[in-house]
Amino acid sequence: MDAKDFESPDDGADRYNVPALERGLRVLGEFSRETRTLTAPELARRFNLPRSTVFRLLVTLEGMGFIEREEGGREYRLGLAVLRLGFEYLASLPLNELGHPLLERLSEVTGHACNLVVRDGRSVVYVSRVSPPSPFVSAVSVGTRLPAHATVLGRVLMADLTLPELRALYPESQLEAFSASTPHTVTELFDLVQADRQRGYAVSEGFFEPNISTIAAPVRDQRSRVVAALAMTVNAGRVEPDQMDSFIQQVRESADRLSGLLNYTPRSDDGKLVTLHPERKTV
Repeated sequence: MDAKDFESPDDGADRYNVPALERGLRVLGEFSRETRTLTAPELARRFNLPRSTVFRLLVTLEGMGFIEREEGGREYRLGLAVLRLGFEYLASLPLNELGHPLLERLSEVTGHACNLVVRDGRSVVYVSRVSPPSPFVSAVSVGTRLPAHATVLGRVLMADLTLPELRALYPESQLEAFSASTPHTVTELFDLVQADRQRGYAVSEGFFEPNISTIAAPVRDQRSRVVAALAMTVNAGRVEPDQMDSFIQQVRESADRLSGLLNYTPRSDDGKLVTLHPERKTV
């Protein structure tokens, strides 16, 4: 990447660009899970910019809390201001505002942790979570990202994707395995996704985390697109088999209620509109 990458190809839009702001945001975008720290010389090489320019950007970002210097002062990493922005974004999603009360109610009734999850490319991201007091501690929290292909949450969220779209998302011949249940190929993944779609929900036992069962159902918007998965996490060692049907029904009903709040109305086999929850006004 060089300096011209900062320039907009649209001459009309370029008049409204703020180059310094764009450069600062691109600097933040260079940090990732794989690249946790970077130095000023490294960034200067990546952008083909003078070190003095990069230094001024770093000083500004550091002053605002978006980056921090590691001990020794040469390497930089993302700061807490980025985290605050991330949580503010998650909290601002309409899904959160509408879905969190449903999670609270479902968790209170069932006694299990309940989650709202969205897909970001090849990952699923937890955007809302309610967990009752329990000695059982899960590894997930709001903001946690998991591989979509290796979770039933991801399978629910990919329900609208065609096989060519899945292949474009996963061009590799073999998918990364996280457990014995992880599909090995895109074709296997597509078959699982379609089976879950036909069923209307997905259930796993130890699919990603050992001894953890997950029940997930799709949340759809007014365009009938899957925009989230509403899920319950159950300790597989404690759930009774005869409870599973009840849990599945409750998860599906909660997901349907949230879909109704998003103005989703399903159609029956004859094409007629069916109201999920006639007693609930749309918003």
